[in-house]
Amino acid sequence: MVKIRLARHGTKKRPFYRIVAAESEYRRDGRFIEVLGTYNPLTEPAQVLLKEDRVRHWVKQGAIPTDTVKTLLKQIKPSETPAS
Repeated sequence: MVKIRLARHGTKKRPFYRIVAAESEYRRDGRFIEVLGTYNPLTEPAQVLLKEDRVRHWVKQGAIPTDTVKTLLKQIKPSETPAS
């Protein structure tokens, strides 16, 4: 099952996340299918960059966004959040 989730990068106490499409059995920071965007919680306000067309593509293919990714998607485009 493909999930859209966060993969943690950065250093200790300075997190930076990639929003990725990955198989559910892959490790959090391990293999992924495609990078869909980035999330930097340390900037004010938090910076979220997404490839919206690719997110829509993966949702149409049956990918399930995690709760955290759903929250980020709602903050960016409330009208275009994927239905679950």
